[in-house]
Amino acid sequence: MTPVIEQTARTATAEAGVRESLAGLGREALRDRLAQAGVPERQLRMRVNQLWGWLYVRGATSFDVMTDVAKELRTNLGARYSLDRPRIVSEQVSVDGTRKWLLRLADGKDVETVYIPEEDRGTLCISSQVGCTLNCTFCHTGTQRLVRNLTAAEIVGQILLARDRIGDWPGAEPDDPTGLPSGERKITNVVLMGMGEPLYNFETVREACAIAADGEGLSISKRRITLSTSGIVPEIPRWGEEAGTMLAISLHAVRDELRDELVPINRKWPIADLLDACRAYPGLSNAKRITFEYVMLKDVNDSIADAKALVKLLAKIPAKINLIPFNPWPGAPYECSDWEQIERFAEVVNRAGYASPVRSPRGRDIMAACGQLKSASLKQRASERLGEARA
Repeated sequence: MTPVIEQTARTATAEAGVRESLAGLGREALRDRLAQAGVPERQLRMRVNQLWGWLYVRGATSFDVMTDVAKELRTNLGARYSLDRPRIVSEQVSVDGTRKWLLRLADGKDVETVYIPEEDRGTLCISSQVGCTLNCTFCHTGTQRLVRNLTAAEIVGQILLARDRIGDWPGAEPDDPTGLPSGERKITNVVLMGMGEPLYNFETVREACAIAADGEGLSISKRRITLSTSGIVPEIPRWGEEAGTMLAISLHAVRDELRDELVPINRKWPIADLLDACRAYPGLSNAKRITFEYVMLKDVNDSIADAKALVKLLAKIPAKINLIPFNPWPGAPYECSDWEQIERFAEVVNRAGYASPVRSPRGRDIMAACGQLKSASLKQRASERLGEARA
């Protein structure tokens, strides 16, 4: 996160008179806040471990329940801080069980988070920015200007909020168990495929993923965390080296002239450069494949020739190809490919030896499907944000 944007978020929160939430913070940040609350140096490690367990193992929402923490310290922490999650502005449930939450952050900005339950798994799609800078022409989020990056606590807070709502803490019960996975864990996978380009918020997203993957807390394996990027080429090998999660690439075209239109960042880093970065992704193997996402747009990128070119393009890259039927949104300039054409496209890819599941549209009726997220936040120009931070 850039210092200017972080200052804007924290300053706005302070000016609103809102106590900072400790929920979502990492160990170093918790240590810092405890020191500010007067905890002696010799006790800091123990107190951090206590809070860590309450926050990320038990899902505590109040200091009062922390029975192994001295009452005086609980009172002191409660006066200074909260354990608030992002506030739910609205919750929508699709006919297929997908849930979408419009969440309001402490400074009044909004993001969307989506939970997709299946019989054997539950996938949480989280956001990394309010808005987006990339302007991908098939994506509804891309029509919203970037307002700011999210903090690590706000990213992790989406996971905490979701676990609260679906009863995914030890001993907790969901308000409505309909459609939830049958296993003990209701959130098994986390994907950074919500609002924003996560690699433009690199350090903060890396910190949030480390908190989520911590084996003494939320314990979401890095093999079950997937970062999706539109192709910020210099950061891709670095992400693999420093974060080590699974990787997904929003590809969507096999020719630069078309990808320049669909994914404008391609003008800076064209397909050849993007695929070179993918080949250099640390740990890449058949056991750790890159997922290439390909939205199916009628008469745009869905020909059999495109399918054959896609196979040739990804040769020798351990990969899975997700074919995504286009999810419409108001004013969208594209149509979804005919289902028969999607099946013909998938057949070419499958014959070449690639796993190429056609992603079943989920949550279309509540605008929660891939490419449909867009919050109602006010859009601010970068110059306005900079002026606020300086002020």
